[in-house]
Amino acid sequence: MSAKLFQFLDLPRQPPRTVPVAVRVLGYGEIGGDFASPQAASQAERCIDCGNPYCEHACPVHNYIPNWLKLVQQGRIMEAATLMHETNPLPEICGRVCPQDRLCEGACTLEQTAFGAVTIGSIERWVTDEALRQGWRPDLSKVIETGYRVAIIGAGPAGLACADRLRREGIAADVYDRQHEIGGLLTFGIPPFKLDKGVVRTRREVLEGMGVRFLLGKEVGRDVEFGALLEEYDAIFVGTGAYTFVDGQLPGRELQGVHDALPFLIANTERLLRDEPTSVFDFHGKHVVVLGGGDTGMDCNRTAIRLGAASVTCVYRRDEASMPGSAREVNYSREEGVTFMFHRQPVAILDNGKGHVRGVRVVETQLVDSGDGRPRPQNVPGTESDIPADVVIQSFGFLPSPPNWLHAHGVELAPSGKVITGAQGRLPQQTSHPKIFAGGDNVRGADLVVRAVYDGREAGSGIASMLAGVSAKAVAVG
Repeated sequence: MSAKLFQFLDLPRQPPRTVPVAVRVLGYGEIGGDFASPQAASQAERCIDCGNPYCEHACPVHNYIPNWLKLVQQGRIMEAATLMHETNPLPEICGRVCPQDRLCEGACTLEQTAFGAVTIGSIERWVTDEALRQGWRPDLSKVIETGYRVAIIGAGPAGLACADRLRREGIAADVYDRQHEIGGLLTFGIPPFKLDKGVVRTRREVLEGMGVRFLLGKEVGRDVEFGALLEEYDAIFVGTGAYTFVDGQLPGRELQGVHDALPFLIANTERLLRDEPTSVFDFHGKHVVVLGGGDTGMDCNRTAIRLGAASVTCVYRRDEASMPGSAREVNYSREEGVTFMFHRQPVAILDNGKGHVRGVRVVETQLVDSGDGRPRPQNVPGTESDIPADVVIQSFGFLPSPPNWLHAHGVELAPSGKVITGAQGRLPQQTSHPKIFAGGDNVRGADLVVRAVYDGREAGSGIASMLAGVSAKAVAVG
């Protein structure tokens, strides 16, 4: 057995260094450092090639992780990037925003020991960045154009992944989006300190080089009739996301100083994209309370710090182990000065008597068995207390907001608003209308970027299979 299988004994897990806290909170640059080539190779050598790659199984797109780690060890960066793209059309983005601690790295065999997981996410990011810097592009030289055309509605991760797969099958992909930039929440919802927007722009260049056409600033249903698209194109993929925030129905939510997470994050990111130095959110010297424990809540925490808040307190109704967000993002929030209050359920936002928020009333909770495997928080009577606040940000999650034109054209929706796909007898991500496919948050509800990528990838393959079947029938009839 090769001695390299035991590299983990002598070489500790060592992620890239992050920007020091005192520096990173002064701006919005990415805080994650990068590997040097030798460090990436040595960290990849920590993989023990365990034979049953739990990392691969835990990855929603089922990346060939041990295989491309071996290529990195050998210095074959271009080949590693090509292999990554076989399963993941957006590896440089997932390498940055995936909660690897809950997915591939959490399932790594070494993570179950004192040695710590292989730094899979950081290596994925480094490989893709380095390969793109060196000129890597997908090889479509053997692709035969089919003449088929597909409209993609929504330039978020699901739509981008679908476009990638369609072009690899020789199918034209036109991507419509109401925004002036591609990416959806990758661009407008995720703050730049997690995902630099230049990364998304580079991916746009790659996709356009593959022949993807972006029609931006065009909202389907307003600027373009959906029915016209249905007639013009051979199939349609709908990746419209989940933008309807969950309303906690808290008394006082209408007060000045209360913000909903997504509009807050989008407005701040759009300001940064316009290179405007001053934010409309004046948090300097103010006490901010963020309600919610997901990744969006962590984004709000860390954005409020950068907006000059005197303090940021994050309130979550369960314990830390139950938080739906990445443990890495929770740690970053703590490092940057955020205080966490667990086992607290907000019950009201308090008025200062002048129509402005002055605090949040919370009640302590205890977790009780619900019978479904996840304990539920139960309020403890008589434990109410008030948290002073000048600003409150509500981050309770998001729901799909399916456009009216979907239902009007016979697409079946769940009572929650989710688009129903993949029923028995249908292709992957196919809706009740045979020409319409869907994926991402409009099918799952608010979920991980990598799962949206998976849906888009599978939809692209499903559309290609459908259109290939149409071609086969045409040949048979001919």
